Order: sequence, then structure tokens, then C-alpha cells
Amino acid sequence: MRTRSPSLSLSSYGTGWPANRRIAILTAAVAVLLALAGIVAVVTGSGNGHQAAGTAAPSPPAIGLSSGEAVPKPPYGSGSVPKPPQIAEPVAYAKAAAKMLWSYDTRDTSRDQQLTGMRAWMTTETKYTDWASVSGQVPHPLLWSRMADQDQHATAHVAEGHYPSAFKQALAEDPSAITEAYIYVVTVNGTQQIAWKKGGGGAEDRAVTLAVQCRPGHDCALAGIAPRVTQ
Repeated sequence: MRTRSPSLSLSSYGTGWPANRRIAILTAAVAVLLALAGIVAVVTGSGNGHQAAGTAAPSPPAIGLSSGEAVPKPPYGSGSVPKPPQIAEPVAYAKAAAKMLWSYDTRDTSRDQQLTGMRAWMTTETKYTDWASVSGQVPHPLLWSRMADQDQHATAHVAEGHYPSAFKQALAEDPSAITEAYIYVVTVNGTQQIAWKKGGGGAEDRAVTLAVQCRPGHDCALAGIAPRVTQ
């Protein structure tokens, strides 16, 4: 039987995209895919289905920065958050990003450091970045403090990543449409292992759908997290 953590984990798929960001990113992501009513409805649709069916248990809601808040930039680096890899392939980058999002260590990383490290993975093109959907994965300072009191930390194993069927169909119907923003929709599945004091711990299946920007001749970057998992 799985053991449950007494504290909140940085593992949910958090807040959904605000409507204006949703339109800007996913419409641009699949850009001029105006014939894409299907994928836009699926990937940007509202609702609370953030977690894939069959996962071990729903994660607590994550509380992070609002879209209008400044990104913390502490002078002491980004703690245990890894630097973004130099990868120019969307699925490979999405898998690395998902592993980063599902991993944390409150023993040696402050909340500000966590946010700073995550921000480094984002695209610098403000028109296409939804920082709120990513920063929303990080709990409120008080909750992070509670997690730190328990030495809570997590590692992740990524099983696979793929383009959702609706996204592949959209590209097949209009291959040139993506050349507006070069944002790809990728779903990643894996497992998160959480541990805390006195040998406590547990594992849960995870799934997330990411928007990843990969312009030709440039490394990929994270654009945002979709409000629901799309297979």
C-alpha cells in the first residue's frame, strides 16, 4: 500500500491557462490552424481534468504567482532545479521539462530558487509564454515551508512523450500552419517518487501536456502547461 505524505507536494497540474493566454499561446501554437476547432477545443478547453485517468490520487491544488507578479531572481542561483538542456527536438525537450516539473528538493532549494530555475526553461518570446501556468505548479510560501519542515523532495521517471492525436491530425491537414510560432503540443507520461522524513514516501503516475517552442536553428523552450492532459 502506498504511503501518503503529510504535507503538500509540488506535483499537481495546477492552474489552467487564463482565457487570453490560452488563445494567444495555443492559437499561435498551432498558429494559423484555423481549421483546428477540434484541437483547440481539446487542448485549450476549460475544465478540471488536469490529471490523467487512473493516476494514484489527485494532487492538492498548487498556488503560485499570478500572471502579473514579477519573477523572483535571488542572488543564490536555482538550487536543485536543473538548467534547460540544449535540445532542438520538441518531444525530447518536453520529456526533460516534465521531469524538471515533477522534481524538487525542499532540503536545499528555496521557493524563490525553484521559481527562478523553472523560469529559465521558458521561451523569451513574451507573446507566446504562459509563465502563470508554470509558476502555478509551485505551492504558496507557507505550504513550501511546511514541505521543507518535512524535508520533502521528489524525483521523476519519464516513461514516454508523444504528440497528441489531435495535434498530429491538425499538422497533417495544414503542415505550414505551425511556422507562425513553432509551438508544438506534447504529452508526457511518467512517475513521480516523493519522499520525506522518517522514511516516508510514495509514488504516483503523472501525465502533463506541454506547449514547447522549437524554432528552426534554435534550442527548444517551454511555452506553457495545458489545463488538461490530452492523449
